[in-house]
Amino acid sequence: MLTLMDYPAPVGLLAAAGELKMPFSDSVKYCILGISVMLLLLALGILAWQAYRCCNQTHTTYTQQDTMNSDLLYSDEKSTTARNYSGAPSTTVEDVSTEVHRLSRCLSQDPFPSSGSSQAEGDIGEQANFKKVDGSLRFSVYYDQLQSRLVVTVLQVEGLLDHSQTCSLQPFVKLRLMWAGSEGVEVEGCKDEKGEGTPPVLWSVLQEWRTRIVKGSCNPLFGDQFSCILQQDTDSLHHITLRMEVRDFDKFSRHTVLGEVRVPLGQLNISYPLELQEDLQIPQKDLVGEVLLSLKFLPTSQRLEVGLLKVRTVLPEIRSNTALYARISVQCNQCKLRYQKTSVAARGLVTVFNEVLMFSLPESPLEQCKIMVSVYETHPTRKSTKHLIGQLTVGKEKSSEDKHWNLMMCSVRQPIAKWHGLLI
Repeated sequence: MLTLMDYPAPVGLLAAAGELKMPFSDSVKYCILGISVMLLLLALGILAWQAYRCCNQTHTTYTQQDTMNSDLLYSDEKSTTARNYSGAPSTTVEDVSTEVHRLSRCLSQDPFPSSGSSQAEGDIGEQANFKKVDGSLRFSVYYDQLQSRLVVTVLQVEGLLDHSQTCSLQPFVKLRLMWAGSEGVEVEGCKDEKGEGTPPVLWSVLQEWRTRIVKGSCNPLFGDQFSCILQQDTDSLHHITLRMEVRDFDKFSRHTVLGEVRVPLGQLNISYPLELQEDLQIPQKDLVGEVLLSLKFLPTSQRLEVGLLKVRTVLPEIRSNTALYARISVQCNQCKLRYQKTSVAARGLVTVFNEVLMFSLPESPLEQCKIMVSVYETHPTRKSTKHLIGQLTVGKEKSSEDKHWNLMMCSVRQPIAKWHGLLI
């Protein structure tokens, strides 16, 4: 016959469990507890030290080169080091005299704003306001008269100051070989160096190169060499200027221009390799063409019609396999509308588009509106190949209005055409 216990089953289990004892003595238990506390304190100390280093670390030096970014910045013609060039004689180092220093500054022309508009802000996102430029650029130039070959070697940039508090500098140098073409049309706001109001000279970019990136250095060493053969019609060095911009690399292509150096090749004796060192100057824009732009505002439907009529550029040589197209974007009240592209037209001295693009503006009052036109050169025979020719910006700010914009608002529902300078 079954007999029932006086206490419930769970209470019996607890009583049985209470009779169990740990197989360690009290001294062993205290040792384990002390070791655990010491490990916890050690982990907290390491965590505090890492937090202290993270808060106080402002500059980090990287010795490895960013091969992926440098491959993106290499041009079609690969650069080689200066010592690998066997055709040039031994390099002679000369001090830059005061006269050469002055002549190199004469080519730093004032920017040519288009009808009172601000300087173009393109996809590369270059900064237009500079208070002070620090650093100098050391380079070498050589011209082989027998082969009509120009050789430029970027050696080193010295004395850059890292004003960024979040990341270190990633400098590289962009080179442009500028050729002075014919005079431009009378674009308002464009004056020559003497200020007489004569049409300025149009420039054309013969060649463009980019050096590799040197990460985390305010005194980067490059040693990259570039060369090109000048054509017969551009053989005169008196019409050629070498423009070199020192930039800080950005992965979103918003490179910051730290400073530039301009060298008029016609003023130098570069029949042998000549090594120079020039201070960085405030970057300036060059006039590379004119654009005939038409604007029309429709207040009832709150629409803006932007017409691209003609583009005039300078061609040192006629190339039948090149074409132009324009990308037009509108930004109103800090709201960027979707950009539109024109069709591709064969490039000539005057490229005719005669296309009108329509943008729907917000209904709120227009306190700020900016129209940006970027002209690109492309090769129809190649895929995904484009080259920026120049940019221009017109529009309205909160405190002032562009003259072209003002004329459009005074003549609503009527197209108003005006020439604008194309800058790069």
